[in-house]
Amino acid sequence: MRAIHPLPLRLAIRRAALAATALLAPLPVLAADPTLGTVTVQGAKQTEVQKASSALAEVPGGTSVADSEEVAKGRTATLQDTLAYQPGVFVQSTGGNDAAKISVRGSGANTSPGYFREGLKFLFDGLPLTGPGGTPYEFLNASGVNYTEILRGANAFQYGALTLGGAVNFVNHSGYTAPGLRLRAEAGSYHYQKQSISYGGVEGDLDYYLQADNYRNDGYRDYSLSQSSGIVANAGYRFSPKLETRVLLRYRDEVHNDPSATTLDAALHHPRRASATAESSGNGARRPGSIWLGSKTTYTFNDDARLTVGLSYHDYRHANSPRSPSNPSYWDWHDLGLLLGYDRTDYLFGHESRSNIAFTSTQHLRGGVNSATGDKVPLKKVDYTDSFDRVIALGNDLNLVDGLWLTSGVSFINVRRKIDIDYAVNANRTDFPQNVDYDNWSVAPRIGLRYEFAPNLQVFTNFSRSIDPPATWEYSGSGPTLPYVRPLVEQKANTFEIGIKGSQGIFDGSLALYRSWIHDELLNVQIIPATATSAAVTGAFNASPTIHQGIEAGLNTRLWENDQGDLVRWRQAYTYNDFYYRHDSTFGDNQLPGVPKHIYQGELQYQDHSGWYTGVNVQSASRTAVDYANSLYAPSYTIWGANLGYEAPKGNWKVSLDLKNLANKAYVTAVTPVYNAQGQDTASFWPGDGIGAYVGLELRY
Repeated sequence: MRAIHPLPLRLAIRRAALAATALLAPLPVLAADPTLGTVTVQGAKQTEVQKASSALAEVPGGTSVADSEEVAKGRTATLQDTLAYQPGVFVQSTGGNDAAKISVRGSGANTSPGYFREGLKFLFDGLPLTGPGGTPYEFLNASGVNYTEILRGANAFQYGALTLGGAVNFVNHSGYTAPGLRLRAEAGSYHYQKQSISYGGVEGDLDYYLQADNYRNDGYRDYSLSQSSGIVANAGYRFSPKLETRVLLRYRDEVHNDPSATTLDAALHHPRRASATAESSGNGARRPGSIWLGSKTTYTFNDDARLTVGLSYHDYRHANSPRSPSNPSYWDWHDLGLLLGYDRTDYLFGHESRSNIAFTSTQHLRGGVNSATGDKVPLKKVDYTDSFDRVIALGNDLNLVDGLWLTSGVSFINVRRKIDIDYAVNANRTDFPQNVDYDNWSVAPRIGLRYEFAPNLQVFTNFSRSIDPPATWEYSGSGPTLPYVRPLVEQKANTFEIGIKGSQGIFDGSLALYRSWIHDELLNVQIIPATATSAAVTGAFNASPTIHQGIEAGLNTRLWENDQGDLVRWRQAYTYNDFYYRHDSTFGDNQLPGVPKHIYQGELQYQDHSGWYTGVNVQSASRTAVDYANSLYAPSYTIWGANLGYEAPKGNWKVSLDLKNLANKAYVTAVTPVYNAQGQDTASFWPGDGIGAYVGLELRY
């Protein structure tokens, strides 16, 4: 399949932008009658979610917010539930655990579910979870989260996230946002169970929040049991109106089996079966108590300038397939994160100017992997200690004229990868470098414009550069043998983006169109599939030039409402992904594998003023390329769902019923890309879940 060429894309972009502008254009406003009396308007107090949405509206690019209260109208099991209906976000869970495949603007599209997440920066309250090794997934379940910010691409500049995909920032509940006692229980198909209890409060200048949860899911497929439990806690203290601090803690213990990818024939005709590899080798993982600890202190000066100091510590251990006879491995990582930020507002010739400078750093204090052969004989030891990513970012928002803002910035990025590999069996191995000590600086500028032609409606454009450093583990490979290794460098992309976002009348939404010119794209590909006696062999490499371009559209429409508060709304999200090589010597202009080209999610919901709600939803995706040769594809699919629920007017209890895949359709939810399948069916397909029903009950005191 050849890529869509620039001219047709430009025409499509132009037509889409004109259509969106016409749809959201301001309606005529009648002149005010001078005989009317005085009208007093009292604005309602904004919620934290509304404040976050307003703040992100000032970013000239694609952003969105996922409200946890909205998510809790159905199942809250995985990252797929949390990030549903977010334009530009592809996320699919592939079992009973949090090992979802997630991609934004093609970031991480070529990785397999279960890998450390790459191409996106994950944070808690603006403090990094992601480190030089990527993002382990045991904390990606949104427990204790009030809302989630999604900033696509270089629009995540404010968080020091310069990756192609951008950033996902989980903002935790506090004693102010979740006071009192809350009990929640969920149960459903395939022995799914989840229970949580939380308590929050405010005592003078101190607020606190504590949650504990327990999770179990046998999973739709055989050998996909997942169990975990965790604690989320934070406490904040206001020493004065100018000085406040907050300490955050997360702990999670997890164990899960891994049914692994299977063939297309098996995925469509025997979707509940685990792969032959999983059945024979005992694939799975154990995370014996991961800990994330953060602290954030803010001081506000007399001129309202603000200084922020943040620290985070992440201890995550991972036993990969400890019972496997083929390739057991043990990971032990300790990361330190640092944030120093200063922002202020000034006036230049009467025009508002908002400036900020920030320093962010994530570093392996200690990190390593021990692996063994099938008979548990030590094979190799890899040490990643002292690898780090550091960013110095300077930014400014300048009000040029009424409604027109210029956003500019530049980041200086220092990437160091220090890898030491010790072969316990054969010290003369030459297929891996024995040592890597890579240290490099890069510069990433950003410039953007936004024009507000109505109070809640704006157009925007930006041009930016992104830098994706290789994960530390990519330097050492993931299999016991590998036919080649190439020195890895940062992935660099120049991205142009244009769009519109805001609300007008019955509409509330956004439309962003982007094109990225990428050099040295970091691609992970499975070269040799796993067998019953050996693990899969994968390799990371820098590709020849590639293009990522697409459309990210989200639209909420109030189709009908009355004076009592009854409402019918239509929520939609559409993502167009067009990722391809630029005249590669082997693959020409082939599409890059890993994600569907077209993805649509829609929900039609009726909300009654008494608290009842019901709706139907649909998810549809086009076919997905599995290999770089474009010789094998996962088929397209459309699945339907429905929900029914009630929220008491006083807010003290709620109940919901969430129905998934009503037609019990067999489909492929994600793929593990391979180099060249030569058109032959291979074990690269992850079956989606069958029909399911999930009940949730929440009580608040």
